[in-house]
Amino acid sequence: MKAAIITIGDEILLGQILDTNSHFIARELAKLGAETVQMRSVSDEKKAIWQAVDDAFAAADAVFVTGGLGPTKDDLTKTVLAEYFGTELVFNKQVYAWLEEMFAANPQRLNAYNKSQALLPKTCIPLRNLRGTASGMWFEKNGKVLVSLPGVPFETEYLFPAEVLPRLKTQFRDLLLQYRMAVVYHIPEAELAMKLAEYEKQLPDGISLAYLPAVGYVRLRLTAKGAAVEQLDTYWRGLRQALNGLSAEELHEEAAEDALIRQIAQSGATVACAESCTGGNIAHLITTVPGASAFFLGGVVAYSNEVKKRVLGVQPADLEKYGAVSEPVALQMAQGVRRLTGAQWAVATTGVAGPDGGTPQKPVGTVWIAVAGPQGARAEKFLFSHTRQRNIGRASVQALLLLLREMEKR
Repeated sequence: MKAAIITIGDEILLGQILDTNSHFIARELAKLGAETVQMRSVSDEKKAIWQAVDDAFAAADAVFVTGGLGPTKDDLTKTVLAEYFGTELVFNKQVYAWLEEMFAANPQRLNAYNKSQALLPKTCIPLRNLRGTASGMWFEKNGKVLVSLPGVPFETEYLFPAEVLPRLKTQFRDLLLQYRMAVVYHIPEAELAMKLAEYEKQLPDGISLAYLPAVGYVRLRLTAKGAAVEQLDTYWRGLRQALNGLSAEELHEEAAEDALIRQIAQSGATVACAESCTGGNIAHLITTVPGASAFFLGGVVAYSNEVKKRVLGVQPADLEKYGAVSEPVALQMAQGVRRLTGAQWAVATTGVAGPDGGTPQKPVGTVWIAVAGPQGARAEKFLFSHTRQRNIGRASVQALLLLLREMEKR
């Protein structure tokens, strides 16, 4: 199945909001084995919407449209699609009953604008939206499908798996794809590809390996299509064997950072962090994982030397002699936040994130990372890139890796 995705809204074209719907839909379709051949954003204008749908149907078997389903006059999607499919807007009793149920606790809020959400193209199949007032719509024409969904991301993220995917599997029975994901830390993409070259040579038709590099790690996606799905487990075991000796882990629909944090949490130890150049990013990554409160005690963003001295107990003489970006300071930051919070383990970062502030001795990208634990502390020096955000991201992931590595030694 080939798919096309259209997002409607002037706010997207003006850069006022980010189009996350296309990313979400494309990712969900890829899980089915569908190929997304086109993505497009258009304005809230009849001509633009009509042309985009025409172009999408010429290229794809299924078209997914998001946006323009609100109750106000600038939302034109329902009107345009009704005309496009040669039908009219009619009052849908089923959809109105859904709206009444939604507003049962506050019936006065079911005003004229909300009631207008029960007007739908006569030939569409309504898709019940339990997250908002705009129903999704399913159209069929000449063996092809168009699905219209709300522009609000959390509404689309509910409707797509709940209402759309089951219908797609019935309509397009050739959809067959499975994949497994692994994340490999602390190795460049090119070096990893060389290590896996022999493994890749033996992959049969229908099975492929994709490299998805990110800051501090590389994700590997092993994909099987069609009849080759039956061989996926065999080649997955082969990939795990080929990765022997590397820091690698299987991913289960989670970010690679989350997988690292999950391993740290499973140790049963408490953790804290002291951050300078990463500016609280390590604490942010940890606390985005549900259940972090069970092991993460807290953190200190010690951006200034005064905070390093007064809060974390870094010796002024060491700051004067070695500078803030140094091994002694990183070690004292980790030991200080461990002492301050009572955590069993602590990690600290201090470095030159950039783009300014580098010297010949400590260029932009220089970062010291320290880990303190029950048996003492150690630090490592890293030289990352010239880009501030990459340095913050890589230092954060590397800090989690170093913390995990030290915890596993004890």
